[in-house]
Parts: sequence; structure tokens; C-alpha cells
Amino acid sequence: MELTPIDIAHGGEAVARHDGKAHFIAGAMPGERVEGDVVLDKGSWARVEIKRVLEASPHRVTPSCPHFGECGGCQWQFADYPTQLEWKHSILSGQLAHLGKLTDPPIRETVAVGPPYGYRNRADFRVLGGKPALYQQKSRHLVPLDVCHLLHPLLAEVFDVLGPLDGVERLILRAGVTTGERLAIIEGTVPDQIDDWGCSVAHRSRHGLTVVSGSGEIHEEIAGVRLRVTGGAFFQSNTAGAEALVRLVTEATEPLPYETLLDAYAGGGLFGATVGRAAGRVLAVETSPLAVADLRHNLETVSVEDHRVVRGSFEEVAETLDEYWDVAIVDPPRIGLGIGGVAAVTAASPRVIAYVSCDPASLARDHRYLVEAGYVLDWATPIDLFPQTYPVETVARYIRAGAADEQV
Repeated sequence: MELTPIDIAHGGEAVARHDGKAHFIAGAMPGERVEGDVVLDKGSWARVEIKRVLEASPHRVTPSCPHFGECGGCQWQFADYPTQLEWKHSILSGQLAHLGKLTDPPIRETVAVGPPYGYRNRADFRVLGGKPALYQQKSRHLVPLDVCHLLHPLLAEVFDVLGPLDGVERLILRAGVTTGERLAIIEGTVPDQIDDWGCSVAHRSRHGLTVVSGSGEIHEEIAGVRLRVTGGAFFQSNTAGAEALVRLVTEATEPLPYETLLDAYAGGGLFGATVGRAAGRVLAVETSPLAVADLRHNLETVSVEDHRVVRGSFEEVAETLDEYWDVAIVDPPRIGLGIGGVAAVTAASPRVIAYVSCDPASLARDHRYLVEAGYVLDWATPIDLFPQTYPVETVARYIRAGAADEQV
């Protein structure tokens, strides 16, 4: 069938209407005329595999990667970068309007944090045929790679000299972009040629992480703070993006020297150790043992003298906390806060909440809960941490109704 997409959906596919039904088309752009076959029909909607672009958008470009279309690591290389930024704004706006029931959502322009390629400080590969591999989109089929244009140059250098990876099951490459440190984490057999890689190497098994050579950690400097990231612990995969997140969260919260700042889902302390320096006290909650160790180290190293680290699920721990917090930062996983997380963070009636979201749909759902709890969305800023892909990172500022009048 021939279709003319009219929009981009959450999930990165173009959307066209045909006989009253939504048809989702990966690889198409709004305004184009395309030809494709229905490969999945769910009654109220269908998925279409594109066969030909009959009339192309002026914003369509030739993908730079030879693996694009087969490898699932990227979805949008066929669109020029300004268009990708507009799509992310549109996706966030659409989710807040549709799921969040917001009329005219207060969304700022999408922030581009760096180059559209060569930005990833972490890459997580499986191995097939002795080569690093990624999964196809919506598939468990692995695609061996000869190149990956998303890798930061520090990691691209390692990728280019990996050699045969026979016996390796999984390979994680990490870089401290601001420090120049590099780390490879291997599951399976350690290759003989690791001395040629020019990076630290660690082996991971069910017993934990064992350093093979160099160090089992890297460091990043964000907002003037040196942060330790141990082994496989989480850190934002775009270093410039992490800097942008800290800048926006600082703007959203503006903690005062006499206030307590809650850093929920704190990870290794990206926000607690940076934004938290302006507060009087930092209360950080994190569930991962690995991240908690980094969190304690990072808060102590930057001399956030008055701080408390609590290990556990935020929703569960919040019920036992005997502290009040004036400002809150929440950075939940993709599923969002949920009604329990919203109840936990609003229990102390903080004057402001900075919600760092990696999924517009869960943010939009949680928006309704926050409104019910007495909070108003002041602004939301989409940030492009992952160019060439559809995920949208957002910093949203929520203020408690009447809080501005109370603050001295």
C-alpha cells in the first residue's frame, strides 16, 4: 500500500492513517509518500515494512553507517540532525498532551549537547563470529559489526584494534571522556591480544569483577567534580549530556545553603555530588550496591560534608526516612516513578522537584500523579543524549503550588 506519514510516534516510527487505522512505519518521514507491506495487524493499528520511498522528504539524508537498517543500534540515520531534534520535541509534547492531559505543554527547545556521532562513552556488545555485535531492531538476531559511528573516538580506537574475539561472550567498552581513561570488561574467555588494546581490562563472571590489567574503574569530571565510576556501574553514556543534565537540574532546583536536597535514584552521585554542593545537606537513596559504593566515595571526595546515603528501593526506603527535604531530584529508570514513587517524593512537600526522565510516556503518566499531589509543571526540556536514536531524555521542573510565595 501507499502511505503518507503525518507524524513521528513515541518509539521512533512514522505514523500514517489509512482507513481510520494508525500504521507505524520505521524508516519513513512525515510528509513523504512511501510504499510498504503490512507485516503486523493488531486490529486498531498495524506495522508496515517500508519497500520504497516514492517521494522523499528534503530532510532525508544517506545513512553514514554500512550496518544501518540491519543493526538496531540506530534508528534515525536517514534524517538530518535538525529534524531529529524537532522530532524529539514533538514526541515529548505529544506524550504530555495525550497521556499527561496537558494543553499546550511548556516545553523548551531540544538541547543538542555535542556532535551527532562519536558521542558514546559506553558500548555494550555481544559477540558473534569473533566480532562485536548488536541486536537487530525488535529482534534477538545479532549483527556482527565492522564499525560503529556512535563510539567516542577514545572507544573507536579500541574497537579498531580488538582483533578476533573468539570465546568472548560479551564486551563492554567504557571511557572517561574528560580523563582519557578506558576500560574493557569481558565476559567469557579473555583474548590473548588485550595488551594491544591500550586500555584497562577486567573480567566479569558470576563471582564479580576481576581486574586483568590496569584499573577496574574510570573517572569523569562533571561540573568541576571528579566522579568515580566502578566497572559496570551506571553512568550516562554521553559525557557532554551528563554535563547538560547537571546544568539543567541546577537551574530547576537552585538549592539554598540551608536546604536539604533529596537525590533519589542517586546512582553514583551525578547530581548529589554536583548540584548538592550548593545545599546544606544531601540525602541520597540508591538501591545498587555497586553504585552505593561510588556514591559514598564521590560525596565524600567532593566534601559534601553533611550527607546521608541510604541503600534500598526509594519507594520502600522513603517510608522509613525521618527527614524532611526542601528540594528533590528524581532520576528513575525507564518505568518512571509510578504512583508509589510520586507519593514517596512528595511526602515531604518539597518546594521543587527536578524530574530527570528517559521515557516521555512514563513522565507523562507521572505528570498526572504529580498534579494530583499539588505540583505544577513549570517547564520541560528535552535533551538529545542519544543522536541517531529515538529515546528522549528530559529534565522537567515541578513546583509545589504556592511554594514561590512561601520562599524567602
